[in-house]
Amino acid sequence: MASLMTDPPNPDRQHTTAKAAPVANRGVRKIWQALRHHPLARLGPGLITGVADDDPSGIATYSQAGAQFGFDMLWTMPLCYPLMSAVQLMCAQIGRVTGKGLAANIRAAFPPVVLFGVVGLLLVANTLNIAADVAAMGEVGEMVTGINRHAMTVLFVAVTLGLQIGVAYHRYVMVLKWLTLSLLAYAAVLFTVHVPWGQVMAHTVWPRFAINARSAAMIVAVFGTTISPYLFFWQASEEVEDMQRRHGRPLRGGNRRIARAELRRMGWDTWSGMAYSNIAAFFVILATAVTLHAGGVTDIQTAAQAASALRPLAGNFAFLLFSIGLLGVGLIGVPVLAGSGAYAAAEAMGWNEGLERGVGQARGFYAVIALSVIVALGIQYSPINPMKALVWSALINGVVAVPLLAVICLLIGKPAVMGRLTGGRWLVATGWITTAVMGLAALGLLLPAQ
Repeated sequence: MASLMTDPPNPDRQHTTAKAAPVANRGVRKIWQALRHHPLARLGPGLITGVADDDPSGIATYSQAGAQFGFDMLWTMPLCYPLMSAVQLMCAQIGRVTGKGLAANIRAAFPPVVLFGVVGLLLVANTLNIAADVAAMGEVGEMVTGINRHAMTVLFVAVTLGLQIGVAYHRYVMVLKWLTLSLLAYAAVLFTVHVPWGQVMAHTVWPRFAINARSAAMIVAVFGTTISPYLFFWQASEEVEDMQRRHGRPLRGGNRRIARAELRRMGWDTWSGMAYSNIAAFFVILATAVTLHAGGVTDIQTAAQAASALRPLAGNFAFLLFSIGLLGVGLIGVPVLAGSGAYAAAEAMGWNEGLERGVGQARGFYAVIALSVIVALGIQYSPINPMKALVWSALINGVVAVPLLAVICLLIGKPAVMGRLTGGRWLVATGWITTAVMGLAALGLLLPAQ
């Protein structure tokens, strides 16, 4: 210790270290600047929301649709696209125009029973959905690496929590945007197998299946996993987060030119993000139809089972692509599920919220994120089957979605909430059509599966 304190400094070593550090820092800055100015970075909450919709539990539903019905469930994606896009655009506009998230607007415009009923059910459904997602990620992680699934689940939970809690929003959102490329893996799977595109187009336009309880249950499941309440809260709050990061102001009562530009930006972002999501879901249904259904494998309960079943039918490369896609969307879906619940709870309680804030500035917000993920992790070690939990999550979402959609349609049409920037007639009309469709889907949940 004494020699370290008395030995003279080495000027050569100091010079080398001082020279290397700026070079390394310049390299990191160049990479970061390149990522920030990439066209992908210009897309906003719509892209991340769309990809989060294709989380592992969603992939499981789409895989089951393709395995059971072949090409005859492909039509659901073109139908879901305008409905889903309209709802998400309404949520984005509510957030950006008012400068408040969805729960905060519900708190201001509706009785407390509406607010706390919706938020409470959302938190339960999201936690059960996270449990199913991390379980699927753990299973796939084990298949790819050979490491125990529970250890892989803990690893994925630690990564997602670390990113959300330890990384500022403007950096964290860049990670999420680049993870959206993982959805391309499902398109790549189709290059490993033969696809009869003529039949695909014919069955998409004119499906051939018997209308019974079994097909009704699958249609309900597809619509329920595609148009989900947690996405509504996330996109509205992320528009607010983006606005605050750019030191912007709510559009209500502001400059009309800025308002028009922002509304155009949200429209492009949302419609393109939902298109990306629905095309990827279409490819998942198609990939499992031309492999699993064609190979006689029609009973798929999890996304991990779908990936495993692909290996003998389509080869190791298709299995690996499917698995990479699932892990990538899982790393987006889990933070969005946890984050949407945290935004809703914090806004309902009047707490500080936001991923741009530090933990010390928004303790309640980050506590909800941590608690949701930790409870979901605990389900892996309890008698509760994560896939059964997913069924309950779907039921809760089916119940919550209909009144929540009605509330969104009412909010965006209120001048007291939106000022002069109330939603256009076509947008509100499409929102009410979506509410009716989801209402029918919720009634379909009452039908027996067999």
